[in-house]
Amino acid sequence: MAHEADRLLTEVEAAELLSIRRQTLSVWRCTKRYPLDYVKIGRSVRYKMSAINKFLERRTVTYAEAA
Repeated sequence: MAHEADRLLTEVEAAELLSIRRQTLSVWRCTKRYPLDYVKIGRSVRYKMSAINKFLERRTVTYAEAA
């Protein structure tokens, strides 16, 4: 069994985790708006759980930074 961080998520699963629409992920990929790594397998797009976690970590603003 693969390690949880290496688990591949579908676009729908990744969007659900990020609380955004699947189409938003597509726009982000096309415009390179956010640095969210993805895996292409043929026409399919998958996101590693570790990439989602890294993305969230980079986007997290701590209280000290916000003040």
